[in-house]
Amino acid sequence: MLKINFMQFPSPVSIQWIAELIDAKLIGNSNGFATGINEIHKVEKGDLVFVDHPKYYDKCIHSAASFIIINKDYEVPDGKALLIVDHPFDAYCKIVNHFRPFEPCSKNISDSAIIGEGSFIYPNTFIGNHVRIGKNCIIHPNVTIMDHCIIGDQVIIQPGTVIGSSAFYYNSKKDRELWYKKMPDCGRVIIEDFVEIGAGCTIDRGVSHDTIIGKGTKMDNMIHIGHDTVTGKNCLIAAQVGIAGVVTLEDGVTLWGQVGVSKTLTIGENAVIYAQSGVGGDLEGGKTYFGSPVQDARIKTKELVWVKRIPELWEKVMGKSH
Repeated sequence: MLKINFMQFPSPVSIQWIAELIDAKLIGNSNGFATGINEIHKVEKGDLVFVDHPKYYDKCIHSAASFIIINKDYEVPDGKALLIVDHPFDAYCKIVNHFRPFEPCSKNISDSAIIGEGSFIYPNTFIGNHVRIGKNCIIHPNVTIMDHCIIGDQVIIQPGTVIGSSAFYYNSKKDRELWYKKMPDCGRVIIEDFVEIGAGCTIDRGVSHDTIIGKGTKMDNMIHIGHDTVTGKNCLIAAQVGIAGVVTLEDGVTLWGQVGVSKTLTIGENAVIYAQSGVGGDLEGGKTYFGSPVQDARIKTKELVWVKRIPELWEKVMGKSH
């Protein structure tokens, strides 16, 4: 699997310079250098992260992040620094937009895109800035591959699919006129080798990390993959499946048609989810599931048998009462 890559700066950046950029009060380790910017659920040492709600202050400050953009004074752990501003979300956006500004592209295939030997790109396909496509791929008509995405070798993408669409991810505050402000996404989509993607699919880029489709995974038509989702190797995903953000599918997971998967959960290795099921929490691998919410398929099937017998049982009970 390719390495997951958060939004890294071109080189380590002085935290004093960052503080000046966002007009922040800097306390703690003022001589540190930030290596990138990230979200709380993906942070690593050297990262910048922001927090603007008291519920998450402690979690954020004691996470792996080295530098925290926050809207109040707080005790600073050794080696870390706080950047205090009135509006941490706006400060985060300013940093992201500085290091990953909008870059227009007026050609169907950007001059900065790299396409490997033996790959064939059909007409009416858009390939954005800094995209990398491996060897012997087939990209069908009307496919869109947005900036910074990476496609491995021997990948097939069917017509009308969008790779790297913007994440459905908003900062919400009910005390302002516009309740929802879009969080700029600076992650990528990585499609590993031997993946096949059907027609009309959408795969959102990560907000600050990467969305990854693992090696050998096969996807049917009309599938949506949310931001920062990672699938393992050799997963099988049938038509009209919807997967929310920050989901992990371990190796060999099968999702049959119209399965809905909620956010921030893990489905274990070789699990099978039958069609039209709803997944709301973590699932153990090596089992088969069905229903909404899902249960072990054997238990759910027995329940359905008893449900069908309710009229018969009701008649027996009513007949005895008379």
